[in-house]
Amino acid sequence: MTRYFDDELLELNKKILEMSAEVETTIANSIKALRELSREKAEAVIKDDDRIDQIDLEIEEKCLSLIALYQPAATDLRFIVMSMKIATDLERIADLAVDIAQRVLEMADKPLLKPLIDIPKLATLAQGMVRDAINSFVNKDTELARSVILRDNEADELRNLVQSELINDYMSKDPSTAPRAVALLLVARHLERICDHATNIAEDVIYMVEAMQVRHHPETLK
Repeated sequence: MTRYFDDELLELNKKILEMSAEVETTIANSIKALRELSREKAEAVIKDDDRIDQIDLEIEEKCLSLIALYQPAATDLRFIVMSMKIATDLERIADLAVDIAQRVLEMADKPLLKPLIDIPKLATLAQGMVRDAINSFVNKDTELARSVILRDNEADELRNLVQSELINDYMSKDPSTAPRAVALLLVARHLERICDHATNIAEDVIYMVEAMQVRHHPETLK
């Protein structure tokens, strides 16, 4: 029984890795679509979301089945429950990548309002946080997980820079720029939310490994 259960846990881990790889690709493709204002690439991101949704459902079903069949306790139970929560965060990250792609469709036939400077920085940060959050899960690396959480303030600051520039330097001076500015504002917001979900994953990793709740307790990150 124990061997079969261990095999099932390994399969669950593989599913999480499969989903995370798909999500990382989706984020990268949405940013590529933004950089190029490519309608074709944006539409591909939206289309690929169905595959990620399916993996999410498979993970949820496997987690519930493992709990029902084996009634795990302690560490194994935390791993299963956190896997289900992490899959939910990954699915929401993929949805945000789709949201970025939809903003690209809104901008695709118009000249870009301004050169993209802080948004690519925020995109790079978001991709790195997601990648490190998943690596911290795979390797049970709570130090890496803590580094992800500590980067979230940088994401907020970059989002605020984008917002301030678009509102103060464009929308307030020339209201006709509002539609294009709002699209970029939303892209920045979507990227910042991706960082939030990466932070959620990192917090779940710490709970899974250390049975410690760090959410709303920043003093535990030191």
